[in-house]
Amino acid sequence: MRIVIASDHAAVELKAALVDHLRGAGHEVDDLGPDGVDSVDYPDYGYKLADAIAAGAAERGIALCGSGIGISISINRHPACRCALVSEPLSARLAREHNDANVLAMGGRLIGIEMAKACADAFLSTAFGGGRHQRRIDKLTHPSFAREPA
Repeated sequence: MRIVIASDHAAVELKAALVDHLRGAGHEVDDLGPDGVDSVDYPDYGYKLADAIAAGAAERGIALCGSGIGISISINRHPACRCALVSEPLSARLAREHNDANVLAMGGRLIGIEMAKACADAFLSTAFGGGRHQRRIDKLTHPSFAREPA
C-alpha cells in the first residue's frame, strides 16, 4: 500500500519509527516531513498530507503531532479526507471498518511507539465494511444528503 506520513516537530521521532516499521512491512511510504525537531506549524503538514490524499498520491495517510488533535483538525478541513484520532488499535480498526477513514492521527506525546505501530497495523489491514455504514459516509462526503433524523 502507498502511504503518506507527516508530523510536526513534536512527533518526528514517532514518525521515523513508523516509517521504518511500515517500510519493513512492505508498504511504500512517502515522508512529507519535517526532517528535524525545529518548531514547525502542524497545519502546514496536515494540509500537505490532505492534499496528497485528495490528489490520489497515496491510499492512506498517517498524521502525527504532539497530541494528534491539531493535525487531525487541519486534515479534516479537506473534504476528501476522513481523519480519525486514535490511541489504541480497536479505534483504528473501527475508523476504517465503520467510518472509511483514510487518514490516521496519533499524538506523539501521548502514545508509545509500539502502541502506535499496533494502531497503524490495525488501520492499514482493515477494509471498509460498507453496508449500513455507506449511507453515513455519503452524508459526510455530501452534506446535502444529511437530513433530520427519522
